[in-house]
Amino acid sequence: MNGGSPGRSGSGRAARGGRTKSGKPRPGTGGHGKRRLEGKGPTPPARLRPGHPAQRRAAASARGEPRDGGGAEGTGRPPAGRSADKVPGGRRVGDGPEVVAGRNAVLEALRAAVPATALYAGPRLDTDDRVREAITLAAQAGLPMIEAGRAELDRLTAGAVHQGLALRIAPYAYAHPADLPARAAARGEPPLIVALDGVTDPRNLGAIARSVAAFGGHGVLIPARRSARVTAGAWKASAGALARVPVAQAPNLARALASYQEEGLFVVGLDAAGTVGVDDLELADGPLVLVVGSEGSGLSRLVAQRSDILAQIPMAAAAESLNAGVAAGIALHEVARRRAARV
Repeated sequence: MNGGSPGRSGSGRAARGGRTKSGKPRPGTGGHGKRRLEGKGPTPPARLRPGHPAQRRAAASARGEPRDGGGAEGTGRPPAGRSADKVPGGRRVGDGPEVVAGRNAVLEALRAAVPATALYAGPRLDTDDRVREAITLAAQAGLPMIEAGRAELDRLTAGAVHQGLALRIAPYAYAHPADLPARAAARGEPPLIVALDGVTDPRNLGAIARSVAAFGGHGVLIPARRSARVTAGAWKASAGALARVPVAQAPNLARALASYQEEGLFVVGLDAAGTVGVDDLELADGPLVLVVGSEGSGLSRLVAQRSDILAQIPMAAAAESLNAGVAAGIALHEVARRRAARV
């Protein structure tokens, strides 16, 4: 029995040392031999550690927020990234900041010059052509680049596949519905406004804003709920037109249209069952609100009842329907053509 003890003792020492009889490191030691493990490298500075107060201050600074968390001094606006629903006077209704995640999506947003506040990148990001171009475009636009760990990127992107790259979009400041006719009055022109009823695709919103800019319109009106918002997708579809065309939000679309009618504007709803074609619209040269419904369900009942007239776009096949952005572009072209003929 004594002869077996040294062998067992030696086996125990080999296990404790984490090595085989040949002297090679033993794989799968379960944590033994920690001194031989590779270290994690130097501790990153506080501003790059997720969750550290210094890192939160750096991120807030990149978003344009003051350190005390209050509103922007002297502007009456809440800090970026917070809801603007309760701005004094009730003149603005805004969304929180949007985060675009993924190398392709970030690069496309930067190429389209979508307004952004910061570019976030992982600490050990494997650079490729997309990453290099994104960093170059961000530097040219003067955007701060913030190094963020994986946990911070996961939190920013709500768990989306970010590939180590994320772009924070500036929150959009929506106009008040009364601002749109006032904009037309300042130009000495009859108002031309496009209202969206049930249009939920941001790309349609961007395309409609582009048509409004092209045909001399004065803005887009959307309901505050169940409607597309000004997102990165809307910015890209507008090809920059959203920088020139204001978008207003209304708590209740039907009431906003009623207010426009009290100011002397005519409300024309685009509907397949309309009684007149947009090419024969006699109201085109007057103060006008064109209401575009969703491709599937069209105008809502209340909005259709509120309209002064329902107009249709003549088509060869009556069973076909048009995309909201296409329908708005056709109607705006006809209005612009009739206005030009009356001049």
